[in-house]
Amino acid sequence: MPLTAGNIGESYSVKKVGGLEETKRFLTNLGFTEGAEISIISRMAGNVIVNVRDARVAINEDMARKIMV
Repeated sequence: MPLTAGNIGESYSVKKVGGLEETKRFLTNLGFTEGAEISIISRMAGNVIVNVRDARVAINEDMARKIMV
């Protein structure tokens, strides 16, 4: 399922990162790699805030849809 369908406070494992090559590279640089453990902190105005590799990252809804958990 896409990250946008996840519940706040739940932990997930990244299964796949999709999108164009530039998008994949951007998300990989933020720490969204296959097997990475992430947890959803909150959602605000279409943005998703997650913990990934001991860092808090905010991404927009379009980017979050490209991350399969």
